[in-house]
Amino acid sequence: MSVPVPHTAMVLAAGLGTRMRPLTDNCPKPLIEVREKPLIDRMLDPLVAAGVKRAIVNVHYLADQVEAHLNARTDIEIIISDERGEVLETGGALAKARSLLGDDPIIVANTDAFWEPTGPEPVLALADTFDPAAMDALLLVADTGRALGFNGAGDFFLHEDGAMTRRGDAATAPYAYCGLRIIRPQLYDNAPIERFSALKVWDRLIPQRRLHGVVLERFWLHVGDPQALKDAEMWLTCHGG
Repeated sequence: MSVPVPHTAMVLAAGLGTRMRPLTDNCPKPLIEVREKPLIDRMLDPLVAAGVKRAIVNVHYLADQVEAHLNARTDIEIIISDERGEVLETGGALAKARSLLGDDPIIVANTDAFWEPTGPEPVLALADTFDPAAMDALLLVADTGRALGFNGAGDFFLHEDGAMTRRGDAATAPYAYCGLRIIRPQLYDNAPIERFSALKVWDRLIPQRRLHGVVLERFWLHVGDPQALKDAEMWLTCHGG
C-alpha cells in the first residue's frame, strides 16, 4: 500500500562541509553552487514539484547564510531547526526536530547530491513504493555504475522483496544511498537529542526486514569535495543539465 507524497520533508543542512574546503571556509556547503544553482535548491526544487509543502531545515555551520537564502523562497514553508549549539548528525537532527515532524510519513533529504535529469519522479517513486505496513524506512539508492562523485564500495544489497542489507564484510555492494528517503517519524520517538547517525536506526531495522530500498532510475551526482564539484559541472555541461 503506497502513501501520498508526504507534505513534510526534513532537509539536512547543518554539516560543516569539511571535505569541501576551502570552498566552505566562508560559504556553507548547502549553498555551494553547481552551475550557478545552490545544492540545497537542487534538492528543494524536485521536492516542491512533487508536492511537498513544508521543509524542516536544520542549521549549524554559517547558519545565518542558510536562513537568509531560504527566506527568499516563497514556494514552500520553511521551518528552521536550530542546531547552532551542537552538530547532531543525521540521527540526532531528527530526534531534535521530532516535535515538528508530525506523525505521517516524511521525506528526509541530504543536500550534497542530486539527480539528472532533474524532476520530481524519484520522489514520486518513493511515495508510490512506501508501505508503512511492511517498512519503517524506504531509501532511494543508486546503481554505483550510474553515479558520479561516489568512490566507495557501495552501501547496500537489495533483495527480491525490496528489503536491504548492508555491505558488511563484502568487498563491494551494488547500491549507494542517494540521500533521499521516506520514514515513519515514530522511529525517533523518545530518541535522545544527542549526536548519532541514522545508521544506528537502520541497523536496528535490517534484521526485522523493515529497511527497504527503491532504485533511482536516473544518473546520480554526489558533490562531496571540490573535485567532485568540478566533475559535476563538467558532466552537466556535456549533458545539458
